[in-house]
Amino acid sequence: MSKLHIKNKIVKSTPPGAKKSSGVATLHKIIDNLRPALERDGGSLELVSYDAKSGLVEISFTGACAHCPISDVTLKYLIEAEIKAQLSGVKEVRAV
Repeated sequence: MSKLHIKNKIVKSTPPGAKKSSGVATLHKIIDNLRPALERDGGSLELVSYDAKSGLVEISFTGACAHCPISDVTLKYLIEAEIKAQLSGVKEVRAV
């Protein structure tokens, strides 16, 4: 599996020999568009990993969002909803 490094984190991408998908690039665009809403409350998020085969996206909340009691609501109804709407094949978005 090829890997991308983002802010000192390893992000899993496509398996070797597989055609590189625009999935990771799409995820970065989605996250970049969502980030300002979180930054207004003193937080942010980062892409940790994306497994196109299983449809799992893992993100990490940072700043105030890391300990926010309603981050699960933000994850489900803002982040996951937007990612699923824009990237077919995503089955779950999980905060790690």
